[in-house]
Amino acid sequence: MVEITQRKAARVAGFTFLFAIGIVILANYGINFRLIVPGNAVDTAKNIMAHETLFRLNIACNLIYVVNIVVLLAALYVIFKPVNGNLALVATFCRLVFALMWGVTALNTLGALRLLGNAAYLPVFKDDQLQTLARLHLAASFDSYYVGLPFWALASSVCSYLWFKSKYIPRTLAVFGVISSAWCVFCAFTFIVFPHFDTVVNAYWFDSPMTIFEIATGFWLLFKGLSPSGTT
Repeated sequence: MVEITQRKAARVAGFTFLFAIGIVILANYGINFRLIVPGNAVDTAKNIMAHETLFRLNIACNLIYVVNIVVLLAALYVIFKPVNGNLALVATFCRLVFALMWGVTALNTLGALRLLGNAAYLPVFKDDQLQTLARLHLAASFDSYYVGLPFWALASSVCSYLWFKSKYIPRTLAVFGVISSAWCVFCAFTFIVFPHFDTVVNAYWFDSPMTIFEIATGFWLLFKGLSPSGTT
């Protein structure tokens, strides 16, 4: 029997699944990819300082994303605790680590902005040195994502299994979630060990299938809710 608290949590989870995707699209495609010039620290620094407010909005998006993920993991824990409390806790912990990595991303991005500022201690370095250091901070932001990616994929794998076991969503969708999440776990760990793995498999394909699964799940939970045939 699906409880009322689970149904409410499902609506929250559905919204936060979709809101998370929207935030990522805004931060990456709306801001990052417009300002960061691959392989060019000088032009990147000029773009950032010319659009500082927009760049700071990117930092705010990262922090909003962290809050959104915390709300999501809490909602998913409420849904899955009656199914398997131990696995629900594991998924919650893994997704929390992923959220913390996005906090590190925000911190690195803010550090890059500080290096391009006008603090009294910065003139010790030359302009090109500061620009290079700022670019290194931005690169560290992407590293933080790939450190957190295995934890996101592991959380999604556990949740997909619990979706399948509980029958709260269509089992075909849950199976797709298991497969796409397991694929992302494999890609994430392989990329850490073999950094040129993205030349074999494009980095976009690491998490895209899993993202599609979470978008589909978000729409299902938001508009359909938990299936009444679900069992605990």
